Amino acid sequence: MQISSNYMEVNGINTHYHEEGSGKEKMILIHGSGPGVSAFANWRLIIPHLSESLHVFAPDIVGFGETDKLPKDEYTLDLWVNHLIDFIESVSDEAVYLVGNSFGGALSLHVAHRRPDLVKKLILMGTVGVQHKLSYGLDRVWGYEPSLESMRELIQLFSYNQDAAKNEELVQLRYEASIEPETKEAFQAMFFDFRQERLDELALPDDEIKKITTETLLFHGLNDQVIKFEDTSYQLIQLLPHAELHLFNECGHWTQIEKTEPFINHIFAFLKN
Repeated sequence: MQISSNYMEVNGINTHYHEEGSGKEKMILIHGSGPGVSAFANWRLIIPHLSESLHVFAPDIVGFGETDKLPKDEYTLDLWVNHLIDFIESVSDEAVYLVGNSFGGALSLHVAHRRPDLVKKLILMGTVGVQHKLSYGLDRVWGYEPSLESMRELIQLFSYNQDAAKNEELVQLRYEASIEPETKEAFQAMFFDFRQERLDELALPDDEIKKITTETLLFHGLNDQVIKFEDTSYQLIQLLPHAELHLFNECGHWTQIEKTEPFINHIFAFLKN
């Protein structure tokens, strides 16, 4: 299946997004923060399945993929969250299912906190958004300095199956995406300096998380070296009043890639409840 590529102006920002399916209910997929990442890189394996029954949108967040890059000082939590809220309101007149991966999970949590009217159900994967200490793995991801070897190391960190790092085509593709000049500059502006401070900015206070009443499904890989289960989802399942958790063994940070079929099956079961 060829996935569509579209652009729209969202509050003055030229925003690239993918759109598939024609189902009545709409789902928005929010990608993570790895170097060279985009909506397509994160979601290409699951968009064809989800779009069989849902109307699916997957935007590139500001500073990523083919969406506009901005001056260094403009990359803030409020910029990302407000852009995402504006995007949701641009594509849907009703509440949507919101799926957030890692960094995208934190943005999704903030949307659900600020605008619960926009979120029908919340699905978070290996998410940040709660106070915790920067892990070694995330420090390496946000501190990435472009080289093929560095990209290979990151893929080893992201994956439970270490064969992924031997996939030279994957390593080359992600490396080439990470060295595109505007993408490289934007990534370093967003995350390279003050990594713990950026992680803290993305977190909601515990008392505010407790106020999010949206039904939530948490996914996490037990072997995630980038966002550790005990630091994040273990806390969130105790804070979110209407949450359930699915924990995958033999799975790293790339839940949707390493556990594609069960991941999709659990999502559809959750949406039917």
